[in-house]
Amino acid sequence: MEKYKNESILNKEIDLIQGCINRMAHNSFIIKGWLISLIAVILTLLPEKFDIKALCFVGLLITICFWYLDGFFLKTEKLYRWKYEWVIIKRAETDKWSYDLNPYNRNMWLLNKDGSEKKIPKVIKVMFSKTLLAIYLPVIVVILIVFVNTYI
Repeated sequence: MEKYKNESILNKEIDLIQGCINRMAHNSFIIKGWLISLIAVILTLLPEKFDIKALCFVGLLITICFWYLDGFFLKTEKLYRWKYEWVIIKRAETDKWSYDLNPYNRNMWLLNKDGSEKKIPKVIKVMFSKTLLAIYLPVIVVILIVFVNTYI
């Protein structure tokens, strides 16, 4: 009976962590959708006479803000994945930190394969990952090309 109880507790904890991971992934997806939507709205609602410099500035600002938020959500998702990994492997040994959903709790991270401690990933490093660069860099390049072409 005790094993069954512990197993149901483990399953619930895993579900809670997986829920956090799903929310971070969903938030990241929504951010990308909002970026595309805002750029489309800006372009469709342009008046006939507009300041291209201001439009490029606003577009660049929006893109950088969403890029940062996307990086933050993906960084937090990574921290929850580390917690999930720890719970799967270490929960049988201890019930300490049960139901702890703080992604920054280093006690619930496994060591790296080389035995060193994991370091909290920097948002800026996540922002420049291949997956996010492929989405945000083309948008920024197009904005900069439009900006440069207006002054040539």
